[in-house]
Amino acid sequence: MVTPKVSVNIVTFNSARDIAACLESLRRQTFPDFQIHIFDNASTDDTFKIIEPFDVDYLIRSPVNTGFCKAHNELAGRFPSEYVLFLNPDTILTSTFIEELVRALDAHPAAASASGKLIRMDGKTIDSTGIIMLREQRHLDRGECDEPGEIFGPSGAASMYRRKALDDAAINGQYMDEDFFAYREDADLAWRCRLLGWTSIYVPAALAQHRRRVTPERRAELPKEINYHGVKNRFLLRINNMTGNLYRRDFWPITTRDAAVIGYVFLREWSSIPALFYIVRHLPRLLRKRRKIHGRVRINPVELEKWFG
Repeated sequence: MVTPKVSVNIVTFNSARDIAACLESLRRQTFPDFQIHIFDNASTDDTFKIIEPFDVDYLIRSPVNTGFCKAHNELAGRFPSEYVLFLNPDTILTSTFIEELVRALDAHPAAASASGKLIRMDGKTIDSTGIIMLREQRHLDRGECDEPGEIFGPSGAASMYRRKALDDAAINGQYMDEDFFAYREDADLAWRCRLLGWTSIYVPAALAQHRRRVTPERRAELPKEINYHGVKNRFLLRINNMTGNLYRRDFWPITTRDAAVIGYVFLREWSSIPALFYIVRHLPRLLRKRRKIHGRVRINPVELEKWFG
C-alpha cells in the first residue's frame, strides 16, 4: 500500500448532521497526497449510512463508544504517513487547507504541529487561532489573529501533527492519552510536545469552519458526561505536564481555581463528583505515567512559563 504524505483521520459519533459537508470539503482539496480514515464510535443515528457513499480509504464501525482518544490512536497507529490531520466531523475545510499546513510544516522542521484559522459556522465569529494557556491552568482558544507565528498548540478540531513528533511524544504507546477519553486531549498533547522541545505554528492562510458545541457559557446545557470528562481532564492535564517551577510561580491562581471547580462540583454539579474520585483512585498509576513523561523532558522549564499568562 502506498504511504500518503497526510493521513486525514476522523472520529465520528452521531455526526449525521455534519459529516457530509466535512467529506465534501475534503473532495475539494488542492493537495492530492492524502488518505481519509474514519472510525465511527457506535453512532446510533445515520452517520454510517451517510459516509458509505463517499470514497474514503478506511471506514470502521465500533460496536461501543471507545472514546475520542482511543479511536484516534487506533487510526494514527494503523496508517503510516508523514503528517496526521486530526479532523473533527463538524469541520469544513477551505480547498487549500491541507496544502497550506503541509507547506508550513515542511518549512518548519522543529514544529510538531500546525493550526489554521477556524471560524464558526456563521462565517465571521473566530472559533480558534490556537490554544492559549492561563496562569490558573485554564486553556482557551485564541481569538482573532492574522499574523502567522508560533503558538502553544493547535485546537483539536483540525490539527496537523508531524508523525515524527507524535512518535516522540507517545506515552505508553498512546499519542492521545486515553485516560482523557475526550476533551482537553489537544492541550495535553500540545503540552507534552512542548516538554520535549517541539514547537507549534499558526497558519492563518489555512481557513476552516467549525461548529463548536462545547463552550464554557453552555456548561449548564451540556450532557453530564461531557462535564464529567471536563472536570476529570483538568486535573489529568496538570498531573501529566505541570512542572514544579510553574506550579510554584502560579500556586495561588491555580489553587483558587481548583477550589472554585471543586466547590462548584459539590454544590451544583453532583454528576461530576466521580471525576474527582477517578483522580484519587488512579493516582498511583497516573503518577507513574507522569514520571515517564518528565523523565524525558528536553526543555528548560523556565522557557514554558511565557506560554502561561
